Amino acid sequence: MSGIALGCVAPDFTLRDQFGQDVTLSSYRGQKAVAILFFPYAFSGVCTGELTGVRDRLAEFLTFDTEVLAISCDPMHALRAFADADGLNFPLLSDFWPHGEVTRAYDVFNERTGAPRRSSYVLDRDGVLRWSVHNPTSEGRDLDEHLRQLTLHADPV
Repeated sequence: MSGIALGCVAPDFTLRDQFGQDVTLSSYRGQKAVAILFFPYAFSGVCTGELTGVRDRLAEFLTFDTEVLAISCDPMHALRAFADADGLNFPLLSDFWPHGEVTRAYDVFNERTGAPRRSSYVLDRDGVLRWSVHNPTSEGRDLDEHLRQLTLHADPV
């Protein structure tokens, strides 16, 4: 697994958020940088910790005129319950069907588990990939450091 290459335009997609609204990545081009966070499972301990950490630091991302999009293969209704339970106030996108299509396009789909690998991408305002990291917590990387790096690289320059 290598993900998409730095300097490339990220694959476009349209997915439903936790409210059933379509979110299209290319709609942010020319207007906002985008931080895309792939996470394996709603309600799992590590994912809950990661996404509540993003929630708690959301103002740091928005300061840089950046949209945060979190993607899993969970169904939309599970993502709504997850967002409501933990006060997640940014888009949680469902890559449920066709199962993992977007996750595969970003080369972070785990065929064994049927879920995304924990991965983050930062795109500039033109939709070009400027920074990425894969599986930070399983490599022992501290979550706060991961969020700090994500915030630093979210500046669309």
